[in-house]
Amino acid sequence: MAKPALDKDLKKLTRLESVTRSTAQGLVPLGLVIVFLVLVGVTTLSITGLGGGWALIMGASLIGGYMALNIGANDVANNMAPAVGSRALTIGVAVCIAAVCEAAGAILAGGDVVATVSGGIINPARLPDAAAFTTAMIAALFAAALWINLATVIGAPVSTTHSIVGGVLGGGVALAGFGAADWNVVARIVASWVISPVMGGVIAASFLAYINFTILQAPDKLGQARSRVPMLVAIMAGTFSTYLLLKGFSRIWDVPLWLALAVGTGVLVTVHRILKPRLARQVTELAPRASSVGDLFTIPVIAGAALLSFAHGANDVANAIGPLAAVYSSVTTGEVLARVEIPFWILGIGAAGISMGLLLYGPKLIRTVGSKITKLNRIRAFCVTLSAGITVIIASALGIPVSSTHIAIGALFGVGFLREHLANRDNGNSLPLKPIPERPLVVPDEPPVSDKVRRRYLVRRSHLLTIIAAWLITVPASALLSAGIALTMRHFGMITIG
Repeated sequence: MAKPALDKDLKKLTRLESVTRSTAQGLVPLGLVIVFLVLVGVTTLSITGLGGGWALIMGASLIGGYMALNIGANDVANNMAPAVGSRALTIGVAVCIAAVCEAAGAILAGGDVVATVSGGIINPARLPDAAAFTTAMIAALFAAALWINLATVIGAPVSTTHSIVGGVLGGGVALAGFGAADWNVVARIVASWVISPVMGGVIAASFLAYINFTILQAPDKLGQARSRVPMLVAIMAGTFSTYLLLKGFSRIWDVPLWLALAVGTGVLVTVHRILKPRLARQVTELAPRASSVGDLFTIPVIAGAALLSFAHGANDVANAIGPLAAVYSSVTTGEVLARVEIPFWILGIGAAGISMGLLLYGPKLIRTVGSKITKLNRIRAFCVTLSAGITVIIASALGIPVSSTHIAIGALFGVGFLREHLANRDNGNSLPLKPIPERPLVVPDEPPVSDKVRRRYLVRRSHLLTIIAAWLITVPASALLSAGIALTMRHFGMITIG
């Protein structure tokens, strides 16, 4: 009996070692986060000194750094997930590319002026004084960061812009009443919950259907690819040229829509002329199968992901540093301004925080978005990435506020549901979009079907429900959190200016 007892002891020891190892691995990112926040505090103190309001600026800087970490952990996944899910990039390489592009976008194109109230949803003049304004901004920043952190833990990609909008709305209303809010702007934001994913899904599914019916199902796949892929890649090049002008550099250069479209058209024509002969030579070296066609989209998928990350860094860094810049301005000047300048050290906190959050916690959401919603190959990833750029351009032309997060997730579901439709078109006997059979996803609550008519499920419904629920409650949840924080801070007189 000694031997079984020894085996049990060894198993217990092995389990203990495994738990200890996993715990230690989990503590490493937390330790790095603490180091980052300490550096943020030291940097802030070295710049502002111990003058009036230094503690308030210090606290806002730490919360801004915390917010930037959460943006990197959650929001950036939408840009790199298609490239990782399609195996165009490994998770490690994707995270490194995204971190560099996010930081570059934030620093080079993050702008030197930012609106202090996200989206203009609260009129700063309606707040009683600078102390109330500062309280609202700190509460909004902290509430948004807490909500995004929770969403990241449960694996739900949410809009960081909507989170900070909800935070500003809740904090402003709590301190100045419902009349301080611009409810027309709030209504447009609510409408974008539907518009963003639907537009993204329809556009991505349309491109996938086009590629499927004109190339993948054609008898001469490589011949069709030779004539059609150059234009598809050129469309992506033109789209992202326009996208970068409208969004990537919007904070340092207000480019008219017509000029951005003209530049994009010029890039489209140029890339098509250059690419067509080169791709024709490349096609002659490929085997005549669908996976070979997918290989032609590898570089466009990687380039699109990098450009999305650059534009995201340029735009969404304001969600972390906008309220921080507002607090710094109101504390140092004693005035409430609608737009404030961003010191470079504040911009640096946002850029470094987004990159750090992505490196430490981004892989979890990248895996969820890239592989757990629906299975991707490089053609599908191309359609998702292209859809993100086109949807933003259309929305900009129509003046509709959209969320890049919602667009990306909507595009993924659009691609997945199109695959499902085509897979079940012939009672599940064929799967036109994928030549290699794959195991269908199991959906727990679906009624049983006969062996003759077996439905394939290629989109995980559980993730769909989780994500939709997170979207619906993002603004209300961050608003309620912010209102509670703001009222608590005011009750205890935690912020005084002057």
